[in-house]
Amino acid sequence: MKKIKKHIIHIMILHLILSTPVYSQAQELFFKAAGTPVNPKVQVSWNKYYTPSGVEDFCKKLASAYPGLVTLESIGKSYQGRDIYTLTISDKSSGKPDHKPAFWIDGNIHSVELQGTEMAMYTAWYLCEMYADNVFIKQLLADKTFYITPTINPDSREYFTSTGMPPRSGLMPYDTDRDGLFDEDGHDDLNGDGNISQMRRKKTGGDYREDIKDPRRMVRVEPGETGEYEILGTEGFDNDGDGLIDEDGPGGYDGNRDWGFNWEPNYVQNGAHKYPFSQPENQAVRDFIVNHRNITGAQSFHNYGGLILKGPSIEGGGAEVYSREDEEIMNTIGKTGEKMIPGYKLITIWKDMYTVYGGELDWWHGAMGCYVWSNELWNSYLMFYDESNTDSYQFDKLLLFEDSFISWQKVNHPVYGEVEIGGFSKNVGRLHPGFLLESDAHRNAAFCIYNAYQSPKLEIQDIKVRKLSGNLNEVTATLHNSRMLPTHSATNLKYKIDPPDYIFLEGGTVIAGMIVEDVERNICVEQKKNPHRMEIQNIKGYQKINLKWIVKGGNKYTVSVESVKGGRATAVSK
Repeated sequence: MKKIKKHIIHIMILHLILSTPVYSQAQELFFKAAGTPVNPKVQVSWNKYYTPSGVEDFCKKLASAYPGLVTLESIGKSYQGRDIYTLTISDKSSGKPDHKPAFWIDGNIHSVELQGTEMAMYTAWYLCEMYADNVFIKQLLADKTFYITPTINPDSREYFTSTGMPPRSGLMPYDTDRDGLFDEDGHDDLNGDGNISQMRRKKTGGDYREDIKDPRRMVRVEPGETGEYEILGTEGFDNDGDGLIDEDGPGGYDGNRDWGFNWEPNYVQNGAHKYPFSQPENQAVRDFIVNHRNITGAQSFHNYGGLILKGPSIEGGGAEVYSREDEEIMNTIGKTGEKMIPGYKLITIWKDMYTVYGGELDWWHGAMGCYVWSNELWNSYLMFYDESNTDSYQFDKLLLFEDSFISWQKVNHPVYGEVEIGGFSKNVGRLHPGFLLESDAHRNAAFCIYNAYQSPKLEIQDIKVRKLSGNLNEVTATLHNSRMLPTHSATNLKYKIDPPDYIFLEGGTVIAGMIVEDVERNICVEQKKNPHRMEIQNIKGYQKINLKWIVKGGNKYTVSVESVKGGRATAVSK
């Protein structure tokens, strides 16, 4: 009996220990750092890259942990049948997410540009984990919505993280060398390490030698010097016997030359496929966006360069060319981005980089009327925060302890005989090293949050009722957009992409409705048709619009605004 009692006591003590709240344990173990969740519900390490399974696991955990904020859905399938997951993040208790101004984020449309996914995931995680304790984030999610698609290209992400070096594209078979065969001559991983490295071969009188200071580095010999190596290119051999090496690997098209705006065929724009939106991944994104017209702005993460890209992508291209007002908005936000993300520069694609036909940015602005960005992640400045020192060998040696370099090793090549394979691994060069990934993720997430904050915020203010004769009342109100972005970009207005903004008055029979252009002189412009539903073509950033109605009957009136991209707001007279 005593043994039984003793056993019961032990069980009770164990139960008390296990039931102690995790948060109280966290309080004992951690001290909050500014701007960071101290005890997140979803524990994530931001110093590594996630496989498609890891991305899916993260999305499901976040949706499960925050059902009041997060909705997870698959918006379509990749070519190989993988889900393309999208997170909708907003405070559901404050209104329908699709009725709020929204910001879209995607990443990894190009397979080798992995970290766009981590930037998107970090933004989603940060919004949810900071919601409870941060006043700014709480109000932001009450007002706005985020649609976040971590990877548009899960097939090639799987290939990159498990098999080898994929193309920029997805994995839909493609005849790159136009010989009637598909994907028949890709890279060959001769040493089976999952990387496609450089090949060198001993050759007296070759053009290269090892660097005396760092033998990992191959340097071209000076005139008069005798070299000892020749560089043979990347790992591989001629699989299809056409005299070319690695010229037709998996895929081969470019997902960012596939969008249905300013599109050109492959002979004009290399990487374009047969027709716009020829790839299922982009079709899925397009269909979601077309059905979510509340999106005001977007960010598509790419790499490399440390750039904040804005359109247009071609010179004098048409609808995607920004008006003076829109250009001012883009420059103001972009210059703020330069402050937020040190080492990143704001540039215009066609003017400062190169021409892109059928790019995602121009489609967003030209076809959907949105303000859109593409941040090119990571650059060599971030290695030492010094533009004059961008030596990747030194960075690898001093800060990564040679973890990113594959030592030269001998293998037997079927054509070249004995060669040596080595060089930097595929997880550096274009990709952040782990210890710098979270820092850049936070800064890029903050830039997205700043963009979302500047989307329209509409408020009905100062409703006044003045009695007139004949059972009539004069009702006046002010509609205020307190943020930088208008409800319609210039392109949106020019091509009537979205309907006007509507201001409704309820509570009586509306006899007349008008916009007051000059309050002091009582200069008004009457809307003779449907005066109970005033039409405003555009509500500019920081603009106030004064309205007036003559109403028969009633003594309490409701004024509300409905805007596709500006959201909704309501106020009631006293």
